Formats: sequence, structure tokens, C-alpha cells
Amino acid sequence: MLTIIISLSIISLFIAILFKFITADGDFTLLSKRSVKREEIEDKVVWITGASRGIGEILAKQLASLGAKLIISARSEPELERVKKQLVGKYAPQQVMILPLDLTSGEDVLRKAVQEAESFFDGTGVNYMIHNAAYERPKSSAVDVPEESLKAAFEVNVLGPICLTRLLVPFMLERGEGHFVVMSSAAGKSPAPGQAVYSATKYALNGYFHTLRSEFCRKGIDVTVVCPGPIKTSSAPSTSNSEEKEPAEKRVSSQRCAELTIIAASHHLKEVWISYQPVLAVMYLVQYMPSIGFWLMDKIGARRVEAATQKGNTYSLGLLSSVKREHSLVFCHM
Repeated sequence: MLTIIISLSIISLFIAILFKFITADGDFTLLSKRSVKREEIEDKVVWITGASRGIGEILAKQLASLGAKLIISARSEPELERVKKQLVGKYAPQQVMILPLDLTSGEDVLRKAVQEAESFFDGTGVNYMIHNAAYERPKSSAVDVPEESLKAAFEVNVLGPICLTRLLVPFMLERGEGHFVVMSSAAGKSPAPGQAVYSATKYALNGYFHTLRSEFCRKGIDVTVVCPGPIKTSSAPSTSNSEEKEPAEKRVSSQRCAELTIIAASHHLKEVWISYQPVLAVMYLVQYMPSIGFWLMDKIGARRVEAATQKGNTYSLGLLSSVKREHSLVFCHM
């Protein structure tokens, strides 16, 4: 009798865990934290790039509601003014500073921006740097990306954030504390057919910032790498981490993504994944059973690129059906 009870308990526990995994919108470590540690955010200076729309704008609103002091950056000053006007409708004007910034403008401009950011709020300095701005073009084959898009992707997604970080770290080291929150992508954790260059930039970000933390964590520098899968954002053009709008796909809302990002940062988590299935399962497979994960992505790779060109569901389990091994390389032409 005892054996039966134990067996039923184990089966019930397994079913509960499986159900939680199937319905999850983030990895288990992240979801276990449940809520933001407000004391880690309140009165802290948070600098957000790509803050004029999308996830960046929503992060600004949620952080403001938690009492953070904000520096919001993007290329468009009018858009930043619009966001600031919305924020100061609820919060004190002195809690929001705008700092127009183009990440491709070169080291001298970025150095000036860092110095200006450090001087805001009576020179208290930047506590959190949220690298949110990103460049992404429509999905296409890995060999079909024009040189102009290739360079733009690496300039905005990799070189800009790294340069800004190099210039900001000395100020943080002098104070003995600082936290970088990096909006990466699921495409930076697993193969992303149709997004080869975007994926490459996110892998590069992950490598740089995880290494940065390893080098400086004992000197007070924290890093949280956030890897969202498909996120539901505005269909308006933007430089956010979201992909083009594809209504057939189930996506985590921008509000939920921002909420989970702030939870992760306030709990000093090193890396978090935000997504529904099947992307979340693929990330787990690639992380813990890479041979299976890579085999799976190889099976759907060509079909995913085809689905993308037809504006179909690029995250559907249906991509696994009727898959035939290609014996020749097919080049997609623009």
C-alpha cells in the first residue's frame, strides 16, 4: 500500500512539473522568484537604451512605478520627449532625464554620453545600464544578408553596447558597484534559422557580458543576460529585440517580458529565458542535451526559412512534419 502511495505521489509530482513547464513563460529559476525586490530598484539610477518604444518604453514605465530614477536614450529625441511626458504625468519630472544617443556614432560621442549620464541626479552615477536597443532585419537565409545589413547589425547590437560598457565600467568600479542588464535573445542561445546574423550578434553579446561578469564580479559588477523568445510588441518599426509581427505565433506580451526582466535584475540572476513553448523547450535542449537540440533545429531549418518568407508561423511544431533531408543547398534570393 505504501509503495502505491509513493508511486502515485511521484506520478502526481511529475505531472505537476510537466504542466508547469508546458504553460511556463520563463525558465524555472526566473519564475521561482515571483516578484521584484523593490529595494533593489527604488532610488537607483537606471539608464535604458532603445527606450523610445517597444520593450524599452515599457521597461521605463515599470521602473518608474518602482521609484527608479531614469535616463532614457534612443536616436529620436521627439520620441524620448513623448515617453518622458507620459512618465512625468505620474512621477516627478526630475526623476526622468532624456539622453538622445545613436550607438553607431563613435567612441567620442559615446564617451560624452557616459559622462553626461554620470553627471545626472547630482552626480550619483549609473546603477543599472539596460542595453535594450537592437537592430534586426526581416528573416532570410544565412547567405542572403546584404553587407549593409550585416554591418548595421553588428554596429548596433554588438559594437555599440560593448563600447558604451567599456566607457561606463571605470565609473562603476570606482564606486564599487554597477549592474548591466543585457536584452539578448533566444537566438543567442540556440540556432535561429532565418536569423543567422541577428543570432550571431546575440551570441557575441552573451559571450562578452558573461566574460565581463567573470572578470569583475568580485569588484561589484553584476550582469544579467535576458534571452526572450518571440515577444508581442507594436507593429510600428522599431529597434527593439522583437521580430516582425507574425500574428499566428503565441508570444509573451511586452509587459510581461519587462516585468520578468526587472524581476531577474532585482534578484541578480545571471541569465534568464523568457518564452512560451516550443522555444523554451528548444533552449533547454540546446543547453542540456545539445546533440538532440541541434538535431532538432537541423530538421526544421530550411522549412523555417521558407515559413518566414511566406510570413507564416516560424515557431510552429508543424515545421517538424513532412521534413525531408535536403541533398543540395538552396539559396534564397531577395
